[in-house]
Amino acid sequence: MSEKIDKRLRAAQFRSRLARAMEQSRTSQSKLAREAGVDRSTISQLLTDEGARLPNAHVVGACAAVLGVSADWLLSLSERPESAAELLAGSLSMTEAARALVDERIFEWHKEAAGYKIRHVPAALPDMLKTRALLEWEYAPHLGRTADQAIGASEDRLTWMRGGQSDYEIALPLFEIESFASGSGYYAGLPLKTRLDQLDHFIALSDQLYPRLRVYLFDAKRLYSAPITLFGPLLCVLYVGSHYLAFRDINRIEVFASHFDQLVREADFTARDFPAYLKQLRRSLSGAQTTD
Repeated sequence: MSEKIDKRLRAAQFRSRLARAMEQSRTSQSKLAREAGVDRSTISQLLTDEGARLPNAHVVGACAAVLGVSADWLLSLSERPESAAELLAGSLSMTEAARALVDERIFEWHKEAAGYKIRHVPAALPDMLKTRALLEWEYAPHLGRTADQAIGASEDRLTWMRGGQSDYEIALPLFEIESFASGSGYYAGLPLKTRLDQLDHFIALSDQLYPRLRVYLFDAKRLYSAPITLFGPLLCVLYVGSHYLAFRDINRIEVFASHFDQLVREADFTARDFPAYLKQLRRSLSGAQTTD
């Protein structure tokens, strides 16, 4: 008995949702029939039949496509009327990533997520922890005459981020900090004094901001991660070089959050170990400086 009632209710809701979608899209029965490839009498029957039968999947799908809604919504399998393509477009966006410091888009995301934990795998060393000397060395060639102005504006934003309401977890590949300390790879040509000062800055910030700032070092030979930022439960952003790929779909955010959890769980150096590791690097560089 309950099965019959359920079918009747579902059929009644289908008629109601079909009529609503037609009204909102200003689609007549004749137009819907023509574009869906069915007889006009079929559409009339769908709207007026008081029985418990539902149309076949082909008819439902064709009507949904014409009306710009999802078939699942028409059948009461979903409360979201948007089509799958619209849902995907709403949960996924692509934004151009300028070769600069904290651009307006990134800053807006940080402000939106104020109060939530922000989890970050940077493309290099995290900008919010860099000294001005390192910022100038890295960005001046790309920013040209506007470098000083851009770095000054970015320093204000970086200061806001450090003093904001969010906690930060940063997972950094171990080779990144080792390459920086040795002045090799990406950091080739970086003066020793700049590297020493930056390590001192890292150590100071690690002590001052812990536990609101926690940095973990993971072995990229064992675990790999693309540059990614999780803005609490609101947003997940992948950095692909020329663009940011942003997801707002909760299921995708949870997948990347689980990935970040693994980086933290299997880190070679935890947030508590990080300052001691930096001091060890600092001593080895100072020893090399003395030898030279």
